[in-house]
Amino acid sequence: MNSSVNKWMQQIPEGVQDTLPDECYNRRIIENKLRQWFHLSGFNEIDTPLFEYLDLFCGNTASIEQEEMYKFFEPGSRIMVLRPDITMPIARIAATKMKNQPLPIRLSYIGNVYRYEVQRQIRQREFAQAGIELLGSRKPEADAEVIALAIESLLKLGLNEFQIDIGQVEYFKGLLEDAGLDEQQSENLRRLTDQKNRLALEMQLKELPISDETKNNLLKVPMLFGSEEVLKNAMELAKTERCIKSLENIEQIYSMLKNIGLSKYITIDMGMVQSLNYYTGMIFRGMIKDMGYPVCGGGRYDSLISEFGIEMPATGFALEIRRILLALDRQGRLDVLPETDILFVYDPKTDKEGYELLQDLKSKGLRVEVFLPGENGQTPEEYAGKKGISKILLRSGGQTEELIV
Repeated sequence: MNSSVNKWMQQIPEGVQDTLPDECYNRRIIENKLRQWFHLSGFNEIDTPLFEYLDLFCGNTASIEQEEMYKFFEPGSRIMVLRPDITMPIARIAATKMKNQPLPIRLSYIGNVYRYEVQRQIRQREFAQAGIELLGSRKPEADAEVIALAIESLLKLGLNEFQIDIGQVEYFKGLLEDAGLDEQQSENLRRLTDQKNRLALEMQLKELPISDETKNNLLKVPMLFGSEEVLKNAMELAKTERCIKSLENIEQIYSMLKNIGLSKYITIDMGMVQSLNYYTGMIFRGMIKDMGYPVCGGGRYDSLISEFGIEMPATGFALEIRRILLALDRQGRLDVLPETDILFVYDPKTDKEGYELLQDLKSKGLRVEVFLPGENGQTPEEYAGKKGISKILLRSGGQTEELIV
């Protein structure tokens, strides 16, 4: 390594990575499969700016802390951020440029988001995502469609050993409804419940001025995990209309998924309680066998678009493409980067027919690399041998000679 070269020119920031040919090839395959399946499912692709005003991500329903956003100043002193998610920009578009379209609106996207997540073991800052948003319907049928599409997407990518955990944040909110806790106390209970840290949850509950019945009920929530029998156990704890309606909602969604043959992928988890401000109903996440983090997640967020002054319920999900790549790699399901079919040797200064032949070969789907005489004087045969190219087409005097390496 040349010691005179600035080391920062040779490194990349923490949390991002270069995508080399093999991975890039497989990533595009994944993106194209998802893009096609979303399209066939009636979702129209949309793209949003890579950076937006900070204000967009700081509403009452914000799901990402400002400390996790990459900020910079625009000339004129407005604070900008690299987009930390794509759902919020889509909500902006739906509320401004698509508000008069017939409902529901089905949108899809593929793109990168940027977050500074300091608590994760994997210090990733750049996330490649693909997802869909179904806007304008409160029906459980919409939630079932979204979950079904997430399952279909994973199957289309060649994954089959996965589990979709579904929950309902309104159930947890209902259990807290009459407890009189402040926002921080509720958030502490939510976090410990979602982590299924029952010991810490028990200690936290002991310090709170709530009834023993409420404490006991909340302590049981992390264990409400499993088959549809969980709904019966959860109903025994339901003392408020909010709890009961949330369970009826999950039962409806699960029943639809069961009816179309997808229940084998579903586990009910009433202890999955993600952001209480952001989500307003069904939530779900997809876990791959032998991987300790989700490859997809989503849910219902009926209050989000109201930040823009209009009421439009919504539900959707996002898939983490790099995590899916890792899962496919572990399962030996990645595609191999295609080798070059032909090394083509011709002189573009004098051989127009050679150029026409080159175009004809590529139009037939063959991967053709043009040989460039190198400064080291290597022959086409030597170059083809190093690159693993088995066939050479050599143009000379208007004729084409085929060489097998």
